[in-house]
Amino acid sequence: MKLVVLGAAGRMGRTLVKVVSETEGAALHAALERSGSPALGSDAGMLAGIGEAGVTITDDVDAALDGADGIVDFTVPAVSADIAKRAAERSLVHVIGTTGFEAEANDAILAAADAGATIVKSGNMSLGVNLLAVLVEQAARALGPEAFDIEVLEMHHRHKVDAPSGTALLLGEAAATGRGIALADRSVRVRDGITGPREQGTIGFATLRGGSVVGEHSVILAGEGERIELSHAAGDRTIFARGAIKAALWAKEKPAGLYSMRDVLGLAG
Repeated sequence: MKLVVLGAAGRMGRTLVKVVSETEGAALHAALERSGSPALGSDAGMLAGIGEAGVTITDDVDAALDGADGIVDFTVPAVSADIAKRAAERSLVHVIGTTGFEAEANDAILAAADAGATIVKSGNMSLGVNLLAVLVEQAARALGPEAFDIEVLEMHHRHKVDAPSGTALLLGEAAATGRGIALADRSVRVRDGITGPREQGTIGFATLRGGSVVGEHSVILAGEGERIELSHAAGDRTIFARGAIKAALWAKEKPAGLYSMRDVLGLAG
């Protein structure tokens, strides 16, 4: 499968280039970077530390997508939305690990899936986190809001720009689904000052940033006299890259539409 890596000079981009080179059935077709990037013109493999790959990093999106089978994208919402439209025009697979989406960009992704792109979008591409989300949903369903409060705690490296993280929101959505509520209506993102007692049935988020932490997430279900914690710690970005390439290979045989990592991993419904 001929894959295009977006943001190929970034931390995740370099990891993706490396994982593509190691994955049977996948090949690096093109490597894209933003206009003005100092990496333009560099060999993507050399930049990723795997030796010469014969693929030069470019900012020419149309040239990069010509002849490709799929796109792997851990960039920013505006870029992902634009690339999704281009993927739809070419009937390509588009794997989106980008986080921090607002409603307008999410609507653009859905429109692209309806228009011909095969999109796999997830706040986290790892097997462990998606299994954790299933467990969170089950726990939230079993432990009702009258007896148990839910809090989502996450920590990432100092360079992360969105909060809560996409993974934290994925876990919050799983908890909300288990409770049969809309996360947007029942989430608490910030507490400061005299906030009063905790409102029953809400889902709280706490965000930590610092150092080089790849990603740590815990969902706490706190009741009277007992507490359950479901956690995942990522020690290496490779787990996200492997999941993304697995998703691309899986999606190659699927009709156009919007899928999640639960679909890829057989954990859906």
